[in-house]
Amino acid sequence: MNPPAAAPRVALLTVLAMLAFASNSILCRLALTSTTIDAASFTAIRLVSGALILVAILRLRGVSPTSGGSWPMAAMLSAYAAFFSFAYRDLTAATGALLLFGAVQFTMTGYGLWRGERFHGLRLTGLIVAAAGLVGLLLPGLAAPPIAAAIMMLLAGAAWGVYSLLGRSAGEPIAATGGNFLRSVPFAALLILSTFGRVDSDFMGALYAALSGAVTSGLGYVLWYAALPALRATSAATIQLSVPAIAAIGGAMLLAEPVTLRLLLASAAILGGIALVINKKD
Repeated sequence: MNPPAAAPRVALLTVLAMLAFASNSILCRLALTSTTIDAASFTAIRLVSGALILVAILRLRGVSPTSGGSWPMAAMLSAYAAFFSFAYRDLTAATGALLLFGAVQFTMTGYGLWRGERFHGLRLTGLIVAAAGLVGLLLPGLAAPPIAAAIMMLLAGAAWGVYSLLGRSAGEPIAATGGNFLRSVPFAALLILSTFGRVDSDFMGALYAALSGAVTSGLGYVLWYAALPALRATSAATIQLSVPAIAAIGGAMLLAEPVTLRLLLASAAILGGIALVINKKD
């Protein structure tokens, strides 16, 4: 159990980390809707900015930036960041965050099932409810998100799920994250080269991308990994359920994005179902 004096610090670190993770959705959506930056440029600047801040942090700690991480993890990180940005051209902050989070959890749960883990009782019920919520969100209709953008966000979540699974054996988290962001820079360069002639940006767009990379991604991960040792595994997973909700509130307040009944019902089903899967042990 944590000493009483440590509890406020852990709580503050946790809140700041969740706000940072949700802000990635808001910053990306804000950049792509209110500036001239394109999705490829946003992705590249985000990855490079994240690499710079994490390399600086590792250097200050006397750790080699290439001491952690791997090329497969960097490839998954880059795929996540690219699909994330391209999907947010047509998704609201709330819908994108919900699809992303759902896809991450389904990827990791699917891996567990493939490895022989079996769900029963409330865990199985939660998995079915969450899947039904995801299907309900994507069914054709007036309030359904654009299918191409939705698929790209689901791919972003799948990439992040694989990244998380690879990260279980990656060693010290901050060193691994820094090494992965550094290795993602060549992938960012390839993305820019593949869209050469169609890239665009302005000062505010580049600023939003840099904030997303350096602050809400790079520093956000540092805050989260600082709080994580003091949290139980189930508590840490459950706390992350707040990210889509924070993104929805931010999108509504800062971007005037609508929160539809379909989104509310799907959120309740997906997040509630995942909460059962995470917390109920048969």
